[in-house]
Amino acid sequence: MARQQLPLRALAARVIQSVTQGQSLSDALPPALRQAQEQDRSQLQALCYGTCRWYHRLDAELQTRLHKPLKKGDRIAVPLILQALFQLRHSHQAEHAVLNETVAACRSLGKPHLAGLVNAILRAAQRDGEPEPTTPAATFSHPQWLTEKLRHNWPDQWQAILDANNAQAPMTLRVNARQTTRDAYLAALDEAGIEASATRFAPHGIQLAEPCGVDRLPGFAEGRVSVQDEAAQLCTELLDLAPGQRVLDACAAPGGKTCAILEAQAEIKEVVALDQSAQRLERVRENLERLRLPATVSAGDAADLERWWDGEPFDRILLDVPCSASGVIRRHPDIKLLRREDDITPLAAIQMGLLERLWSTLKPGGKLVYATCSVFPQENHRIIQRFIKAHEDAVLTMPPVSWGQDTGAGRQLFPDAGSHDGFFYACLTRQDDHAANQASTS
Repeated sequence: MARQQLPLRALAARVIQSVTQGQSLSDALPPALRQAQEQDRSQLQALCYGTCRWYHRLDAELQTRLHKPLKKGDRIAVPLILQALFQLRHSHQAEHAVLNETVAACRSLGKPHLAGLVNAILRAAQRDGEPEPTTPAATFSHPQWLTEKLRHNWPDQWQAILDANNAQAPMTLRVNARQTTRDAYLAALDEAGIEASATRFAPHGIQLAEPCGVDRLPGFAEGRVSVQDEAAQLCTELLDLAPGQRVLDACAAPGGKTCAILEAQAEIKEVVALDQSAQRLERVRENLERLRLPATVSAGDAADLERWWDGEPFDRILLDVPCSASGVIRRHPDIKLLRREDDITPLAAIQMGLLERLWSTLKPGGKLVYATCSVFPQENHRIIQRFIKAHEDAVLTMPPVSWGQDTGAGRQLFPDAGSHDGFFYACLTRQDDHAANQASTS
């Protein structure tokens, strides 16, 4: 006998519950999408992402309406109610449909005895409207530690960062300069009825007025364009690419920057796309194949040189290190529930370790671009400051750019509600021994 298919709201409740138990949306959501009816998949994704985005505010409201704790076996009611509150507060969904379908989902989840409680809470929420937030977590819909850390690190920008994190990220494209120009592709989008505009900083970037499926993008399957945030595209402007170079893209998956490098300089000798996850490298291969670009794809821990490096030094290295992802919360709102303040120090240790190890694979005169999608100084300019202090042959060589804030050891981009993600970049050049010795004695 075929297993009965769960309705949309029951699936969403299980996904959200999985996130509260430590699983990422990128892991929890795909199995639920496969179970959902095809016409429900976009709404299921919107429910899960929206509930995570506003989780802290929604949960604060629920706690004012839930007068006694739920039994352990009945806690599925919490994510079920939260996703309904999300729709009541942040969508144009008909309120009666939200209430009726949420109550019906209690039965689908095998919890018919919860129907009365769920109905009473949601009717009160509908009648009373959203209460005024009474805590920082509810006010900003972020965990308190994250709000306080941003306030401390960026006293002039922290509120704008929080607001941007709560906004839905735009869809941004990178035009393949090997195949077409940005102006030509903007014209193709206009002809296809897709409203778009050029990005401010990335020379091959285009931002869509509204997200759309890639199947609607002219020439997507043929490699004319890729989806990539504007901030991530800026790496090619900093690498100073030239013909004949050997380039390493460390921590390369899913391959957006690898492909951007190859598009930016057609006569590169070799690009090595390295990542620890063999499974994630499949995405790199898929992107390379669609764009018809050549690269050496290698699985390995970037810090374990003996297992992957052939001893031939690199002219350029892009080191996009694992980080807190605090600059891309709007794209991954589950970070608000999954990340902890005590994650940052171990991440900084990994980042410094990778920088230390890969520095030895860079040619004298070569350049390394250090990148994160973080807004925390501990992962960004403080790493660079410590590294330069410890290495006489490392020189900060950031070119003059019009974007981001100068930290003294790199440029910090903050997430922009209508534009790019939060990102950090620093450019380091490796001096030869003679120049390093002269610098140390001068």
